[in-house]
Amino acid sequence: MSHASAILGIRGLEVDSVDRQGDIRVYARPKGRPDCIHCGGSKLKIKATYRRTLKHTRQGNQLLTLFLKAPKYYCPDCHKYFNHRFQGVRPRFRSTEAFRLEVFEAHMGGISQRKLSQTHAWCASPVSPATVERWYQDFLNQKLSEMSDRQCPRVLGIDEHFFTRKRGYATTLVDLKSHKVFDVVPGRSELSLRRYLKRLRGRDQVQVIVMDLSETYRSIARKYFPNAKIVTDRFHVIRLVNQHFLKAWQQHDEIGRKNRGLLSLMRRHEWRLSNDQRINLGQYLTEYPVLELMYQAKQSLNRLLLLKTTTKKKAKRELPKLLRLLEQLKESPLRGLANTLTSWLEGIIGMWRFSKSNGITEGFHTKMEMMSRRAYGFRNFENYRLRVLTHCGWSGIINRV
Repeated sequence: MSHASAILGIRGLEVDSVDRQGDIRVYARPKGRPDCIHCGGSKLKIKATYRRTLKHTRQGNQLLTLFLKAPKYYCPDCHKYFNHRFQGVRPRFRSTEAFRLEVFEAHMGGISQRKLSQTHAWCASPVSPATVERWYQDFLNQKLSEMSDRQCPRVLGIDEHFFTRKRGYATTLVDLKSHKVFDVVPGRSELSLRRYLKRLRGRDQVQVIVMDLSETYRSIARKYFPNAKIVTDRFHVIRLVNQHFLKAWQQHDEIGRKNRGLLSLMRRHEWRLSNDQRINLGQYLTEYPVLELMYQAKQSLNRLLLLKTTTKKKAKRELPKLLRLLEQLKESPLRGLANTLTSWLEGIIGMWRFSKSNGITEGFHTKMEMMSRRAYGFRNFENYRLRVLTHCGWSGIINRV
C-alpha cells in the first residue's frame, strides 16, 4: 500500500493532486488495472472514464472530498463491461464506508441528525438529516445480522421491564459472563415467549439462570432450559424479607411504623448500626416482644441469605440452620415469607454457590429507559430492540467494505 493510500485508507490509489483551499480536495485515480470480475481475464480495455465525487473522513477540522477518476472496462474474453471498483466504496454511493461509519458513530454517541447535517452543509454534497437516519439504520441492521448466529450464553440473566402502555412488558435476556444484552423479547408470560424460546439456539447448554422471585420465569427455566441451575437474585430476596417484616411491623405498631428514624434503623442490618442506634432501637423493641422476636429472626435470616460463593460443604452445613429458622417463622406473623422462601430453596442454595446476580440486568434497564427518553419513546418494538442490541449487546467490529 502506498503512502497516500495508507493515509486515505483506500488501497490501489494514485494521487494526482491535492487542493487545500478551504476543505481538502484529493484528486486520484486507480493504480493499475484489475482482472475481469466476470471471467478473471487480464486483457482489459478502458472504454470510457468518469469522475466519482465522494465524501471521506475528516482530517482534523477539515472535510475531505475525493475526486476519483473511475474507468469503465471492456473484457474481450467474455465481452462484458464493468466499472472500476474501489475498496471501501460501494457502487453508486456518494460517500465512502469510512465516512458513513464516522457519521454513524457520531450519531450513536449523541450528536443529533440536525447537528451532523449542519456540520457537513458546506461540503461538495451536503448530508441531510434523512440521510443520517438512513445510514444509521443501515449500520444497525448490519450489526444485527452479525449477531444473528449467536449461541445462547451459558450464564443467563432474565428479567422484565416496562416497554409501553400499549405493548406492556418485555423480557430482557443478558449474558452475565460478558456483561452484554443477549436479546429483548416482547411479553413476559410463557405464552408470549414460547415461540422465541423453542427456536433459541444453544438453550440446552445454559448452565445458570439468574432471576427474581418470579413463578413464570422459574417455570420457563425448568421447561426450556432443562440443564440450567436456577439462582435467585439476592437483592430481590432481601427486599422480600424487608417488605414482609415492615408489613408485620405496621400491624403491631402503626404509629411507630410511620417514624422515619425508626424506619431507617429497622431497615438496616444489625451489624451496621452504631452503639447509640442499637440502644435506641433496643429500647423501642422492648415494648413489643413479638416485634423484637421478628426483628431478631429477620437479622438471622439476612445473615444466612447474604452468604456468597460458599463451598458445597459449607452450604450443606448452613442449610439446616435456614430450614430451622423457616420452620420457626411459619409459626409467626411472617408465615407467608417462610412459605415463599421454602418454595425457593433451590434458588437460594444456588445463590449461596454462585456470585452472579441480576444487578447487571437492572443496570441495562436503566440504560434502556434513558434511550427511550432520548428517542421520545418507541412505537415499533423492532426499532427498540435494534437500538438496545446495538448499544448494550454488541461487541464486534463492523466490516467497512
